[in-house]
Amino acid sequence: RLSSGASLCDDVRSVLGLGVTSPTDFRRGLRLYETAIRMIDCPTITKDQIRRHYDLATPFYWLLWGRHVHHGLWNGSESANVAQQNLIDTLARAAGIQSGQRVVDIGCGMGGSSIRLAHTFGCDVTGVTVSRVQAGWARTTARIRGVAKQTKFHCADAEQISFDPESFDVLWSIECTEHLFDKPRFFRRAAEWLRPGGRVAICAWLAGDPLDDEAMVQQVYDVCEGFLCPSLGTSNDYARWLSDAGLTVQRREDWTDRVCETWEICLRRVKRSGVRWLARLTGRDDACFLDRFETILNAYRSGAMRYGCFIASKHGRG
Repeated sequence: RLSSGASLCDDVRSVLGLGVTSPTDFRRGLRLYETAIRMIDCPTITKDQIRRHYDLATPFYWLLWGRHVHHGLWNGSESANVAQQNLIDTLARAAGIQSGQRVVDIGCGMGGSSIRLAHTFGCDVTGVTVSRVQAGWARTTARIRGVAKQTKFHCADAEQISFDPESFDVLWSIECTEHLFDKPRFFRRAAEWLRPGGRVAICAWLAGDPLDDEAMVQQVYDVCEGFLCPSLGTSNDYARWLSDAGLTVQRREDWTDRVCETWEICLRRVKRSGVRWLARLTGRDDACFLDRFETILNAYRSGAMRYGCFIASKHGRG
């Protein structure tokens, strides 16, 4: 269940084969090879599964967790809703987001972060989600919140969508890169969308490093299967992918202990509600998703998984 890394291995072969012309090429090839053989993946996941999941599961997310489809970040005893807003605000402050900046929100979900960045921080935000249901939900909510003119939402594959070079001040992504099939390539493409001096702000589920035994590897695999993640990288993987895309990593932080309460709350809400039985009616994938809530909590507790924040910048001045 270690990644075969087909697309990465293609890059490795091209770099380590007859085309190697410099020590820089050789070092890059070794880094790609290390990533390919170490990263845990779930080869059964498809893009159609991910799209279908979010089309069908969006009401479950809203019922269980509200408008934000991501973890909360706790400082104390605040409510789940306040903790979710705190995660957005903390990431925005870390990235130095300012009024009037252009932000692309990759994996915008129901538009929670995009709308808050527009409403609270005064940004112009372009959201991208693979789900037509979520895109429609986000547009409707933006109109209700009075930020329709500051936001637009695309239903598109983040690994296929294109933007003009230097279109954005900030590339923002909360808990979406886990769903990407070729993460290094995505970061290389996305770096081109940023103006000189632009920032990347990411929160991501991470594989622990090291994974000391087969039980920990199995926990990560089970999370990938249940939550439709093709693979999970480590904190070092993300730092490497960002650096290889020509970006400078300025901050990387581990927020695991401050987000774990998310799954404790979700488990209680699932047990109190009938949402598990409703999910079984919509299909195996949605039922498996709910059944793995306890798995991800245990993976955080064992160290098999971590939760990370990354801030990186593009060289130059805007």
